Amino acid sequence: MVLKEIIRLSGSRAVVLGLLMTLLSVNSLFAQTDTAGRELPFKKGEKLTYVLSYTWGGINTDVGEGVVTLNYDNGVYNPVVKGYTYRFYDMFFTVREHFESHFDEKTLRPLKFYRNTLEGKYRMINNYTFNNDTYEINAVTKKKDYPEKDSILPGRQNTYDLVTLYFVSRTLDFSKVRIDEKQPISFAIDREIFDLYFVYKGKEVKKIPGMGTYRTMKFAVRLVAGEVFTGEDELFVWVTDDRNKIPLMFESKILVGKVYGRLTKWENLKYPLESRVKK
Repeated sequence: MVLKEIIRLSGSRAVVLGLLMTLLSVNSLFAQTDTAGRELPFKKGEKLTYVLSYTWGGINTDVGEGVVTLNYDNGVYNPVVKGYTYRFYDMFFTVREHFESHFDEKTLRPLKFYRNTLEGKYRMINNYTFNNDTYEINAVTKKKDYPEKDSILPGRQNTYDLVTLYFVSRTLDFSKVRIDEKQPISFAIDREIFDLYFVYKGKEVKKIPGMGTYRTMKFAVRLVAGEVFTGEDELFVWVTDDRNKIPLMFESKILVGKVYGRLTKWENLKYPLESRVKK
């Protein structure tokens, strides 16, 4: 059972629910998401590849991969996150995930969100439409062997879909976040809105396996207890301390062992990766 759960996390959900959501910030910062007159830290064609690994005792193995690609058309950004298990682990438990959102270039508010998840025998499809006047979310969801459901989620100003959050968070000024002060997190998935918290831990020079050493900003997030996470441990994330603000690595203890993800490849960054201090 534990092996299946580790493999399940190797899809894009690990990247989205873990690494991406940790970059949220306080309500006052999210109120500043109008990008008029500001340079965004990303551009059309950016592509980031992450590998998820599992360690336990002497075991250290890569089990899957997640890829984040940023498309753009006529004032709307269209990021796509795809995740999958490697072929060997497909024999035990197959994961295929597709997350996709559309958000406005100027306001960074989400317009649409799509999720198509296959995890073993589990199948879930999400189709969201966002009302950015009321912040309500029309959530149409379909679980395998169950009828389609249409729900209205009562979102707030700082409630986003997970993929849009990845990009919105990179535009924020983290100098306004106090070290070790709890900050609220709000995100929507399936037919629910989740409220957690994160803390900014300060700056750190971090070696990323296979990628070199970087100046980073470190964050910690409290995860929801479940079949894998205890609910007591925090997930840690290291983000480049430069104009790109891209997540480099995340790690967390789980019920058995530890799971971590790391950036392994990047393409079409808007700015040079000036945070790298050693190859």
